[in-house]
Amino acid sequence: MAWTAADLPDLSGRVAVVTGANSGLGLEVTRELARHGATVVMAVRDTAKAERAAAEIRDDVPDAALEVRALDLASLDSVRTAAEAVLADHDRLHILVNNAGVMAVPERRTADGFEMQLGTNHLGHFALTALLAPALVRSVAGRVVTVTSTARHAGRPVDPSNPHLHGRYGPWTAYGQSKLANLHFAVELHRRLQAAGAPVASLVAHPGFANTGLQATSAAESGGRSERFFHAAVQRVGMSASDGALPLLRAAADPAARSGQLYAPRFVNWGPPVRRPLLGRSTAEGPARALWEISERETGTTFDVAALTASGA
Repeated sequence: MAWTAADLPDLSGRVAVVTGANSGLGLEVTRELARHGATVVMAVRDTAKAERAAAEIRDDVPDAALEVRALDLASLDSVRTAAEAVLADHDRLHILVNNAGVMAVPERRTADGFEMQLGTNHLGHFALTALLAPALVRSVAGRVVTVTSTARHAGRPVDPSNPHLHGRYGPWTAYGQSKLANLHFAVELHRRLQAAGAPVASLVAHPGFANTGLQATSAAESGGRSERFFHAAVQRVGMSASDGALPLLRAAADPAARSGQLYAPRFVNWGPPVRRPLLGRSTAEGPARALWEISERETGTTFDVAALTASGA
């Protein structure tokens, strides 16, 4: 029998942070975690939109425990401020879903000068995870879910000498790089957590070909032929956002899920959420270790998993 959101356990007493929680996958993940009793921090760039989304969820789940927090992953100052606000309210965190992202946009830079897709999809989440890690360790049952996509198969590992693709930018090149970085981050975080004996799990999920609005934004901003094609295609044959959210939910809260695992649609980009194997370069240690070093260097964030674990955070 296929796994559905109805299979989520009682999450009462648990606190989750979901980035990009005001629309698409993030909205559906937030809805179902709240439905099953979790307090969900909606970490979003547009707080007004998030308040409307929270009201929509409460219409469906009247007792939903929701908190809206401003977070712009394209600004490290915003990431630090958001993390401080979350930690001020919550000594322990149980779930972090690194979901927000941008796809195949024209070349531009974040507030810190990063290539926008790498900066938003990976580097902002890397810094956020590092800053929230003490609360995840204190929960003694923390989970970090990082969202990738099948575009990772077309991506190349981040080049330490040119992580922001100066002179080599292409919308899909940058997107593939960022999605492979998401996978490498999740796998390397898993390795470091396991080596340190940390009570935190790192999992990765991809939602498949889901109609979430991401394609519409990409097509509107770029106007490119491929972006318009994917926007049209996802409207015709894409899964719903609620179905696309299921791999994320299973990774976040299925009691049987384990650190280091990937959850994805059964049929690559369509179907119910199942565990899929991580093969080949997905688990290559060299690129993942190099990405960690690049991420610490670029963000100025030290993410010492062993020290956090030893201190009990």
